[in-house]
Amino acid sequence: MALAQDASGRSRQVVTVNPEFIIRARRDPAFHAVLEAADLALPDGVGVIWASHILDTPLRGRATGVQTTLDLAELAGTEGMSFFLLGGAPGVAEGAAARLVTHAPGLRIAGTFSGSPAPEEEDSIIARIRQAAPDFLFVAFGAPQQDLWIARNRERLGVRVAMGVGGTFDYLSGRVPWPSAAWRRLGLEWLYRLIRQPWRWRRMLALPQFALLVFASRLRGGPK
Repeated sequence: MALAQDASGRSRQVVTVNPEFIIRARRDPAFHAVLEAADLALPDGVGVIWASHILDTPLRGRATGVQTTLDLAELAGTEGMSFFLLGGAPGVAEGAAARLVTHAPGLRIAGTFSGSPAPEEEDSIIARIRQAAPDFLFVAFGAPQQDLWIARNRERLGVRVAMGVGGTFDYLSGRVPWPSAAWRRLGLEWLYRLIRQPWRWRRMLALPQFALLVFASRLRGGPK
């Protein structure tokens, strides 16, 4: 919340980092630059926590996109701040907004829009956001498109905080069932989603690559 209360007037970017992000960033210079320039990087994924312990730089715990959005909704509700939800299939952002307002009754929803990361839509989307004047902007275009989109437009957004949230709207709206507390406690949301959406298996190839990268870094003497 400290980022949202920054009086500088500059839009702050938050990223949620998982092993897939790290592997992608190693071969995508533009995405790597966005992650490096982010004002706050949250560890979203048990693999990142595991790696932090292997490399003797332990992190306290995960901050998933869904839980972070819910927590921010509670804080924003008490402060009278507002959200704008951008992305997702038609109707999904609206469903997510309804869930957030139920979860945090004091929260104001400044707007929702499905939109897309297509460059030709940027001006109209930004005009819509600026007119709504939200405090927080959550973008669900999927990674890395959402994070690149925020970085490319952050100086024009006029929001306090902008954050890419991937499939968060799907979970909040009920379009995709959220894993039970037991799955979440074990950090196995990725496996739960893979079981329900087996077409995602290609994305899981990043996990063994990430593990090898971590062990190689450890053998070299620490994080690189």
